[in-house]
Amino acid sequence: MSGKNSSILAMAFRLFVCLAAVPFASAYAQDINKPTWPTQGWLTSTPEEQGMDSSALAKLVAYGGSHSFDSLLVVRHGKIVTEAYYAPYTADIPHNIFSSTKAVTGTVLGITYKDGLLDRLDHPVLDFFADRRIAHVDERKKDITVQNLLDMTSGLDWDQGFEGGKQQSMYDLYRSSNWIQFILDRPMAHRPGEVFNYNNGNVDLLSAVITRLTGKLAEDYAREKLFTPLGIVNWHWDRDPQGLTKTEGILYLLPRDMAKIGYLYLHHGEWDGQRLLPPGWADVLEHPLVNMGASHDPNQSYSNLFWVFPNKRVYMANGKNGQLIVVFPDQDVVAVTTARKQLQLETFIDAMSAAVKSDTTLPPNHDAAAQLANAIKNAAIEKPTSVGPTPEIASEISGKTYKFPDNALGLKSFTLDLIGPHPQFEVEISLGSPAGALVRYSQPIGLDGLYRKGEPKLSDPGVGHIIAAKGAWFDDHTFVIDAPILGFGEQQRFILSFGGKKLNLRRTVAVGEGDESSIDGEQE
Repeated sequence: MSGKNSSILAMAFRLFVCLAAVPFASAYAQDINKPTWPTQGWLTSTPEEQGMDSSALAKLVAYGGSHSFDSLLVVRHGKIVTEAYYAPYTADIPHNIFSSTKAVTGTVLGITYKDGLLDRLDHPVLDFFADRRIAHVDERKKDITVQNLLDMTSGLDWDQGFEGGKQQSMYDLYRSSNWIQFILDRPMAHRPGEVFNYNNGNVDLLSAVITRLTGKLAEDYAREKLFTPLGIVNWHWDRDPQGLTKTEGILYLLPRDMAKIGYLYLHHGEWDGQRLLPPGWADVLEHPLVNMGASHDPNQSYSNLFWVFPNKRVYMANGKNGQLIVVFPDQDVVAVTTARKQLQLETFIDAMSAAVKSDTTLPPNHDAAAQLANAIKNAAIEKPTSVGPTPEIASEISGKTYKFPDNALGLKSFTLDLIGPHPQFEVEISLGSPAGALVRYSQPIGLDGLYRKGEPKLSDPGVGHIIAAKGAWFDDHTFVIDAPILGFGEQQRFILSFGGKKLNLRRTVAVGEGDESSIDGEQE
């Protein structure tokens, strides 16, 4: 970069910092008691203008950098006061929100209730499946209500490892060709309402209930009644093997649109003069709460598919690996995170609450504004990781194709090119549907400690996935590839161990305690 261009960038950065400290009489100034509606786009503000501390928010941005965040977004008084995106993720990539999807599903179900399609929340669930033959029907199963599904108190026998365990029910569900039938056929372990048991099956049943009530897929009803009024246009929602919306998870949203869901709740289910939710539905802290029985927090509760922290006056949509929509109703704050590993929820809640200093504007703080601007800028710049020396084996295995027997990953072949002008790996993968279909793609790989992004690849449901990859030699026979799918919310790694003409490929995913697959291949 030329000295002239560097000077221009420096001036622009200083100008940004100065603008960040403009007094409350600026163009941002509005009556904080009058809601602003981000249907067409969010307004922005400095934290101090909205009574928040820029230095505290800068520390939160830095915290995100050390805890595998993809994004951090903070809204107060209807304006974005902090927005950070962590390289290589960028703001324009819809993010998998995992089980935060459940709260969106509860919202959609609430709309059916407001619209009069669902007559009452204590409606027996089996009424919606009268045309099915269901196993293990007893008086307890007949008593399951829609509210039980919303509160995870259905009583169905289900192992999802809420506090450890095999998650056996989830493995069995994924092997089933008809998810709704599998869930309905589960035996009962408790009477409905007796015990909280985190269960994706409850929420999948709500998908079928919504479709019975509306005659539409849950995603189509959500588009009409929720996403369109909120101005959410860039999203994707996966479907199950029967073509129903997977309402327990795998909804992709932009972080700014995740914040709109929280903002709807912050405003009691109303949006720009229109009531979207039944009166009281969005006042989660006022609901009868179900204690989750969490060993680490005896107060942690649940209501209508939201996690509730009543002692902290906070509730959230909570998805695996740090996909959060956190609502602080007493402080008029919505905070959003997307990430690639779990974070300490209480730590985040406390840090966010502590950043709120006043209900009204604070004096400008130029040093704190510069600190926050630097933290946001730093998050967006990728930092190279160490690479180490290249062993002799690199040239021996480069360009060789390894074939694999049938395996859980569906991997048929793998080729690693480290010598050519454009380092890459190429894979051939067997698709589950249609049976026997194969897909082949190549992925550029950085050998300098920096990621290389590939072209968007269509996954099974059709969402465009962008993979970023970089690799380094761990030792003379082991090559490690970091290859996150941007916006998917997982940090996957391939560990390649070479020996003669054989290759052992291990795939690890940092999910909770981690997940790992290992397969052996050989040169063709």
